[in-house]
Amino acid sequence: MKKKTLARHTAALVACVGLGLASPALAQDKTVKIGVLNDMSSLYADIGGPNSVAAVKMAVEDSGLTKKGWKIDVVSGDHQNKPDIGVNIARQWLDSDKIDVIADTPNSGVALAVSNLVKEKNAVHLNSGAATADLTGKACTPNTVSFTYDTYMLANGTGKALTKAGGDSWFFLTADYAFGHALERDTAAVVTANGGKVLGGVKHPINTSDFSSFLLQAQASKAKVVGLANAGGDTTNAIKQAAEFGIVSGGQKLAALLLFINDVHSLGLKTAQGLTFTESFYWDMNDQTRAWSKRFQAASPKGTMPSMTVAGVYAAVLHYLKTLDALGGNPHDGAKVVAKMKELPTDDPLFGKGPLRADGRRLIPAYLFEVKKPAESKYPWDYYKQIATISPDDAAKPLATSDCPLLKK
Repeated sequence: MKKKTLARHTAALVACVGLGLASPALAQDKTVKIGVLNDMSSLYADIGGPNSVAAVKMAVEDSGLTKKGWKIDVVSGDHQNKPDIGVNIARQWLDSDKIDVIADTPNSGVALAVSNLVKEKNAVHLNSGAATADLTGKACTPNTVSFTYDTYMLANGTGKALTKAGGDSWFFLTADYAFGHALERDTAAVVTANGGKVLGGVKHPINTSDFSSFLLQAQASKAKVVGLANAGGDTTNAIKQAAEFGIVSGGQKLAALLLFINDVHSLGLKTAQGLTFTESFYWDMNDQTRAWSKRFQAASPKGTMPSMTVAGVYAAVLHYLKTLDALGGNPHDGAKVVAKMKELPTDDPLFGKGPLRADGRRLIPAYLFEVKKPAESKYPWDYYKQIATISPDDAAKPLATSDCPLLKK
């Protein structure tokens, strides 16, 4: 009996020692799996798609972690702009593939659904592509951060500027899903707050090829500004067809409430010239953005300059990896990592320094741009002229008026 008791005690002691040895090993886990989830093949593919994957791989390289012995894997998935497909991919990644972080997520409907799943699974969601301000508002979670822009920023940039410049009557062409609804809502609020009126609007299905009936309604409204609350291929199609209908030549102004450099490149300066819009990044802003963007162009599958969201996904992943380095390892605890991300000041060559707020919104300045005339462009991708700078505090919704549940604790 004594021998059996001694054997049990010895086994227990060995188990305890084993656990003691295991804890530091777990704390020093230096493996990371990143999933880039976006539109790889449809209307948002040019503003993200494979380019976002290239940017994430640049962030991994620039973090220096692989040289320190970290193993970092990057995978990608095409959500096809469908929330159910996006969630199914994300669930597979989180449950079976043990993905730690899901990045990019253009399409607000997909992003909102994925954000909820990421919270449930306690992973990390680095949003750069989705615009809805609800991700840091009523739908905020301790596991999601938004790095690049949102509908509040777009509304308070383009919407305010055009209304104050005399565009005091608006008609909206709105993509009929979460992003378009949020962008119209936030812009309409800014227009009315600055003395303008909304005369009407029409919703269109995502990925629309024929805007004729919608543009006729906009034309008939006699609104001074036709606000395009859409993005990517929908925006470029609407702008091209608006030119055919003589919207601008007839005296109305087009407001591209979300426009990317890839859209301008697709349209050409002759068609896009004079468009006013808001972004938080332009490749030709300074020496640092130019140097990084030329590196990116060499890595881009299509040889393009980076969009705002591609720049944002790079910056978000870089900050995430810096945070894991500061933690000394990957705890595989999303809420813990995001909390640490909010403690550490962000700093990267594309957006500079800026805090990550309690609601998950990164504070960075935004810029009001106008597309150059063909004669004003001096070299390839020289498309923008800066009209105004919007301070970080003005570009983000004030915390005092936020409905983010995290702020009520």
